[in-house]
Amino acid sequence: MISVDNENFQEKVLDVKTYVIVDYWHEACAPCRALMPDVEELEKKYEGKIQFVKVNTAKARRLAISQKVLGLPTIALYQNGEKIDEVTKDEAIKNNIEKMIQKYVH
Repeated sequence: MISVDNENFQEKVLDVKTYVIVDYWHEACAPCRALMPDVEELEKKYEGKIQFVKVNTAKARRLAISQKVLGLPTIALYQNGEKIDEVTKDEAIKNNIEKMIQKYVH
């Protein structure tokens, strides 16, 4: 999973015409770190259908705020540069992330 920040968020997420999952996380967020292997597993499962990226909010705070990320972990789904869905905090578990993906990607 590639890391994105203020420098390449536009190119890697907003300019992409297909689906992009953005994993917003922070080193100090234990649930974020615990969730990462599940997100990486989903990345393998949906390879070729969805692009997966991660944003370390410690290094991209303004970016997270601009994307209305209010809690961590947040897993957001973008399409054509628009955030179309997300799961956050206690809802951000593998099962719920996959349900969100399946709503849009068949």
